[in-house]
Amino acid sequence: MEYETDVAIVGAGAAGLSLAWRLAARPAAGGGPRVVLLDAPPGPVRPPERTWCYWEGPVGEYDGALAARWDRLRVHGPDGEVVAGSTAPLCYKMLRSGSFEEFVRGRLDSAAGVRRAEALVHDVVDVPGGAEVRGVAADGGALTVRARWAFDSRPPQRLPPARTTLLQHFRGWLVRTRRPVFDPVAAELMDFRTPQPTRGLSFGYVLPLDPHRALVEYTEFSPAVLDDAGYERALRGYTDRVLGLGDFEVTGAEQGVIPMTDGRFARRAGASVFRVGTAGGATRPATGYTFAAIQRQTRRIAAALRAGRTPLPPRAYPRRALAMDAVLLRALERGRVDGAAFFTGLFRQLPPGSLLRFLDGASGPVQALAVGLRTPVGPMLRTAAELPRLSRTAPPAPGFPPVAPVPPRKPPLRGTP
Repeated sequence: MEYETDVAIVGAGAAGLSLAWRLAARPAAGGGPRVVLLDAPPGPVRPPERTWCYWEGPVGEYDGALAARWDRLRVHGPDGEVVAGSTAPLCYKMLRSGSFEEFVRGRLDSAAGVRRAEALVHDVVDVPGGAEVRGVAADGGALTVRARWAFDSRPPQRLPPARTTLLQHFRGWLVRTRRPVFDPVAAELMDFRTPQPTRGLSFGYVLPLDPHRALVEYTEFSPAVLDDAGYERALRGYTDRVLGLGDFEVTGAEQGVIPMTDGRFARRAGASVFRVGTAGGATRPATGYTFAAIQRQTRRIAAALRAGRTPLPPRAYPRRALAMDAVLLRALERGRVDGAAFFTGLFRQLPPGSLLRFLDGASGPVQALAVGLRTPVGPMLRTAAELPRLSRTAPPAPGFPPVAPVPPRKPPLRGTP
């Protein structure tokens, strides 16, 4: 199977679908670029259903696919302190990957210049005059896509050399409770009433859909992932002892691993080959948020293609944000900063809307300075002075440990062990 096209997009996750969505919209006068979108066939290579959350204004282009939205957030400190407030002028939005794909498919199916194919891609390389994508099609035959430009959104096989590398790893349950225990008006962004690891931090995360249903997650920032028993203990402890959910049923589950590193992700892999999404540096190192940065990246890529310019993906975050993240990551990894107290303090001292822009990498210099002034100055200065003397080294393990789908569990779990 062979294709000739203008743009090849490898991977149909958040980055691949977002770029295809933009290239299928508002074609230029002579027609938009021809696009081939390649997704892995169903099986172990294709990621399971997952959730993306992001901040933006009240009206957004993907609102028709949202699972929920909130304009109030809560943070629980490790001592039980509650910090709550409005996110205005922003909204916190929750998008499930399956709903997003279905939403985007509606536009792609009606776009004459977009083709979709399933394949296991092995190579994305430069060739004279463009790029070539090589792999195995769903029917087992060889697949070749020749394109002027190729965008690879697959997770990197190995993280780049860095001074500090942590992993944000999590497991979440979609639960349905017998009693109405959730407040659907507010999302629980960080709940630090969880046992804290020796290095890094942990927190609970609650996204309520209605009084009986919510996505409840346990998250850690730490050097290594947990085993199944570890996630199970952490989630049972959080749902039973902290939230007190009582009897509930798990109707779905998800888990993931997000890199938190000051390594430099290459946005270009060749003269005509680019990386987008996490592979292209769209994940904010200190928070793990990615989806909003993907939208900024793909918007600029689509504009460059329509203007006939080289579509190099832009940097997802300003240099000052990456420098601040590098300091924070190192301070967390070295145990110089109490992560739970640090984030609770930021939400206590700063207006939520301003802080959310900073966490998403969309704040200006004044907002960044306001955040910097509210950090533990001594440990941060010591860490900032240390960083230039450190060499960047390759992480000892592959960037993304394999993550298998987590099946729903029935019958209902009891609220106590």
